[in-house]
Amino acid sequence: MSKLICHQEKLNESNICDLVKICPFGALEAKNGTLEITAGCKMCKLCVKKGPQGVMEFIEDVTPSVDKSLWRGIGVYVDHIEGEIHPVTMELIGKAKELAAVVDFPVYAVFIGSNIKDKAQELLHYGVDEVFVYDYEELKHFRIEPYTAAFADFIENAKPSSLLVGATTIGRSLAPRVAARFRTGLTADCTTLEMKENTDLVQIRPAFGGNIMAQIICPNTRPQMATVRYKVMTAPEKLCEPSGKITLCQLDPAKLTSAIEVLKVTRKENEENISDAEVIIAVGRALKSEKDLAMVEELAQLLEAQIACTRPLVEAGWLGAKQQIGLSGRTVKPKLIITLGISGAVQFTAGMNSSEQIFAINKDPHASIFNIAHYGIIGDLYEIVPQLIEDLKNSKALACAR
Repeated sequence: MSKLICHQEKLNESNICDLVKICPFGALEAKNGTLEITAGCKMCKLCVKKGPQGVMEFIEDVTPSVDKSLWRGIGVYVDHIEGEIHPVTMELIGKAKELAAVVDFPVYAVFIGSNIKDKAQELLHYGVDEVFVYDYEELKHFRIEPYTAAFADFIENAKPSSLLVGATTIGRSLAPRVAARFRTGLTADCTTLEMKENTDLVQIRPAFGGNIMAQIICPNTRPQMATVRYKVMTAPEKLCEPSGKITLCQLDPAKLTSAIEVLKVTRKENEENISDAEVIIAVGRALKSEKDLAMVEELAQLLEAQIACTRPLVEAGWLGAKQQIGLSGRTVKPKLIITLGISGAVQFTAGMNSSEQIFAINKDPHASIFNIAHYGIIGDLYEIVPQLIEDLKNSKALACAR
């Protein structure tokens, strides 16, 4: 780890005062003729550049580099429940193909489970070059130890340069464990992925509460790992003819053991998921009271839409957490989203800016939501929404009359 050191033997009363004044963070403190570097140091190195020569020194550790030529390909973890593949997998395959095209890499898929050999064939219709299948009865239910062992075996044999994992319940549990095993980096909930010509994966995600978009790279480790939420990327078109091949992998039976025993699996009831909705009405803090949701619900019924919201409405208890869009909520990609009284903070827009059509209503003409909206109305939602409802009713009445 890089560090800043002070050569105490070169200090005198004059240069101690100079160094204390130079530090913009007040991280250099004079104590009985010595200089102490406190925890406030930001490693800006101003004391080295502008201070008395030779007194302060910045020592940068030599970071061991990886031979990138030994790592080739983009791998995608196949997220599934009992062989039913989660659609986020197809979205990641689409992105993997884009990234692989930049550096002429193959695209791999790693499919771990039980009785999944036939299901793996479906992946070949999406342009995967090779599917690595770990098909064992012990892998029927997700248990972290054997799944990690299978994933690690795939990495050791295929040596993919980058790995994409869906940010599902299983993916968020599995990816960190695998990353720790290979002592590599992992960026969670990426919104954009880009590939450099030197095979470094640029992983972009909101940081500091969504105030900036951080670009993260792992130049000295492989594989590079990223998780991506459902509905962030675009799935490729399904091909009529399959391409690529399926490889059945062998795993040491000792690695299939687990301290976890699955006693019973209870299926939860199917429920509406805003991530799958084609039309969404999203409402923000401009809604004055909970009873006004009735107006929003009426509009949603007319458009056969689902209702979503921003975080303040969840915190107020007006709508459930599963209806929240954004960094701390869900990511959506509907054909149409209508936002009512939403300012357009990054925390919200990061979860919906890939929507096909964005229609915004806000009385503030400078609201950020208009920067990404395809259509917008500047006005009070309490005036505009009732008019929309009336117009929709009239148009439906005319359609029925015909």
